[in-house]
Amino acid sequence: MATLTRQATAAAAKPVRRRGRLGPLDYTRRTWLRLWLAATFVFLYAPIVTLIAFSFNDSRRNIVWQGFTLDYYVRAWDNASLIEAFTNSLVIALITTVFSTILGGLLALALWRFRFPAKAAVDGAVALPIVIPEICMGVALLAFFARTGLFAGASYPWSLAPIIIGHVVFSFPFVAVVVRARMAGYDRSLSEASKDLGANEWQTFWNVTLPYMRPGLIAGAMLAMTLSLDDFVITFFTSGPETLTFPIKVYSMVRFGATPEVNAASTALIVVTIVLTLIAMRLQRPDRAGEAMA
Repeated sequence: MATLTRQATAAAAKPVRRRGRLGPLDYTRRTWLRLWLAATFVFLYAPIVTLIAFSFNDSRRNIVWQGFTLDYYVRAWDNASLIEAFTNSLVIALITTVFSTILGGLLALALWRFRFPAKAAVDGAVALPIVIPEICMGVALLAFFARTGLFAGASYPWSLAPIIIGHVVFSFPFVAVVVRARMAGYDRSLSEASKDLGANEWQTFWNVTLPYMRPGLIAGAMLAMTLSLDDFVITFFTSGPETLTFPIKVYSMVRFGATPEVNAASTALIVVTIVLTLIAMRLQRPDRAGEAMA
């Protein structure tokens, strides 16, 4: 009897969950919308999954699965021209990332902090390389280097300079946009408090402003590196006849058919990109001091 009483009391004390009327943004509570989202994600990611899966296919064709093998990874590793193209792309992307991050970060800081004549024009000019069609920028860079003769006939590593310059031109505006968006939420009283405590301008920037900018700088750097790694159009127009990058090499290989060797090389690039993204996410994780500041 006592047990039944306790159960009845517990049932009465248990809150009744009522399913209210679905709001316009409660899309996760609609079954048909969940299925539609799942189908959309499957459709978007299916080509990537297929590429990775068929890089292990023991067949010269990417149509029928004939068994698991790692031979095409070995062939891609032994392909000297493919490794050379991959190395060139990594070198170009690393140097582009460094210069784009510095230029973009400084530009974003100047636009956020200072007032100067023609600031609106400079602000609009920042977005110009983003909105210009890539083919137009490639032709413009080709005409510029052909007209000036810069790096004409240069040997490695100076032969990579036109590509790096072209990549920096279209990458640093993306860094500037990301960093400026980050700085929009900056509380200027933090800098004032730092100066009130005796820090000079440089110490305030190094110990207060720069840590707040760090997530934006990392995100912008990763964006610049990704854009540089897979750029084809501008690289095609600015590279010399003896300079080979990974996208151009893959393009030359798929002209005769997409073999599992191409899939293996592309999978390696995807893995590199994922690893870099995970590192960036790890670096963007706020520590306790930074969390308190944010």
